[in-house]
Amino acid sequence: MRLTTKGRFAVTAMLDLALREQKGPVTLAGISERQQISLSYLEQLFGKLRRNNLVDSVRGPGGGYCLARPVAAISVADIITAVDEPLDATQCGGKENCLEDNKRCMTHDLWSDLNRTIYEYLASVSLADLIEKQRGQCPAAQASPECSVLHDKRKSTQEQQIIV
Repeated sequence: MRLTTKGRFAVTAMLDLALREQKGPVTLAGISERQQISLSYLEQLFGKLRRNNLVDSVRGPGGGYCLARPVAAISVADIITAVDEPLDATQCGGKENCLEDNKRCMTHDLWSDLNRTIYEYLASVSLADLIEKQRGQCPAAQASPECSVLHDKRKSTQEQQIIV
């Protein structure tokens, strides 16, 4: 089982947005530049995030995206689920037809329990938690919002290693 780039990028982009939204709507172009994620890919992700009421879009000059809920009310599981990222360790997609004769495999319950544990963990981590961790890695974050950048290509390689 693995989490693909769709889920990873969605969480990264949402964290970038959450770190900057106090200054107003955040543009996808800005997130794209800072996080080195394709703008067209971000547009697809944010369309799904908007349809799932995690972000709101603001049109016009000075427009962009802002969170639709408080950071404490958005979990990592919410984000991953919104972009249709399956978190499934079973071979059957949970349908219990793992074997050729449409029967469950012997380890189906093991993988189903793993799915549940992963989901519960991701549901327990909010954007507020990620913000706190990110800012905790850079004590000067209060003085300089740029310090909170996850992967800003303008920063040195050592500074870019601040990862959530």
